[in-house]
Amino acid sequence: MTQKESYDLIIIGTGPGGYVAAVRAAQLGLKVACVEKEPRLGGVCLNVGCIPSKALLDSSEYFHLAKDHFASHGIKTGKLSLDLPAMMARKEQVVKDLTDNVRKLLEGNSIPIFHGTARLAGVDRIEISKSSTSGKGKPQTLETRSIILATGSTPVQVPGLEFDGKHIVTSTEALSFKTVPKHLGIVGGGYIGLELGSVWLRLGANVTVVEMLPQIAATLDGQVARTLGRILKEQGLEIYLNTRVTGAKISRNKVGMTLESSGKEDKITCDRLLVSVGRRPLTQNLGLEEMGVETDSTTGHVLVDEAYRTNIPSIYAIGDLIPGPMLAHKASAEGIAAAECIAGLPGEVNYDAIPAVVYTWPEVASVGLTEEQVKERNIPYCIGTYPFSGAGRARCMGEKDGFVKLIAHSKTDRILGVHIIGPRAADMIAECVLAVEFGASSEDIARTVHGHPTFAEALQEAAMAVRKCSIYAS
Repeated sequence: MTQKESYDLIIIGTGPGGYVAAVRAAQLGLKVACVEKEPRLGGVCLNVGCIPSKALLDSSEYFHLAKDHFASHGIKTGKLSLDLPAMMARKEQVVKDLTDNVRKLLEGNSIPIFHGTARLAGVDRIEISKSSTSGKGKPQTLETRSIILATGSTPVQVPGLEFDGKHIVTSTEALSFKTVPKHLGIVGGGYIGLELGSVWLRLGANVTVVEMLPQIAATLDGQVARTLGRILKEQGLEIYLNTRVTGAKISRNKVGMTLESSGKEDKITCDRLLVSVGRRPLTQNLGLEEMGVETDSTTGHVLVDEAYRTNIPSIYAIGDLIPGPMLAHKASAEGIAAAECIAGLPGEVNYDAIPAVVYTWPEVASVGLTEEQVKERNIPYCIGTYPFSGAGRARCMGEKDGFVKLIAHSKTDRILGVHIIGPRAADMIAECVLAVEFGASSEDIARTVHGHPTFAEALQEAAMAVRKCSIYAS
């Protein structure tokens, strides 16, 4: 490989946006290369995000079931113990297998991978600096017709709650604790905090979540968020709403938090403090300012047009770098669309049909508009709901909490949004996403025969309830 070798497309970052874009571009006949600064491919999602967190969520759920629920099924386990190192080793193996698969996928499509830190060196070139572990050396320059920036995001740091990696931590460290904290404090009641809080709660920690807003998971439909909050509290999660953490002090291997709510001050001491108040685009040292790439002065997002092109025609951006929800599947969809646009095809993403999932238990999944958003837009609507307690499959499983909520236009019956809190919601939402994508009506779902007994029957019943025609729903 010579330093002067030229490409049709170079992608900086190999997360769910970058590697998917690379494969799609290669399929379309473009000569593609990827640059990754980390030793392993896959970005935040595969290494310290979506995948390891779900591996721990599943493992911790099994432990919780064995400890508290197997007996009701007639399964006696005897004395139960936790082997946390084995659980962490399994998580690491899952991550390794998937990141190895990404490398094989890229190599199978003849896409070279350059390891190092990349920066824009021109409209048609990048410079790659080797990491400190592989020696300094002279930066390598690669020429290309187009560039996709897919470097992802990094946790937001809160003044007064600076990360030290041991006591005050990000989600990365919270995925690899060596022991179960006696008391885990969490700043931020979004999906990251709730998921990791659920993991350590099941494994034996006392968990306190502090949220400055009036409800947890603020982007969810209000009815769903309130139900989730109630269920998590019943599980043992301590949740403070309308509360700010104004400071934290580390003393004797403990973290003392100062809380403020309604003008009153309180103090809480915990073993570890996870700060998960959001993420910001990872754009440092990319050379955006030097190149004149436009960004949002408030959020730091890279600004792009409908083809994911920045104000520099040869430079594109996708995923967490650009506005919108920071979701791996959004990044993948944008990666495909951007690659198709670069290849001269009409690539696009329907942002009205992007699902969101919270992997607590019960799971929460949604697509489309919330009831609050429908009201804000003065759209006439009807709602149909159905509880999982009425679904035979849910009763067989012993999972009766939650419901399906379907919102449809009251005049056209077109589905505006679907919100599910309950067992297997993450899988059930796919049918709803397809319905929204195709502009389906609630009647379309109501008249579609669903298998029995299944969780999806609750969706069919909710669709029937929109028109008050269900024989079960009230």
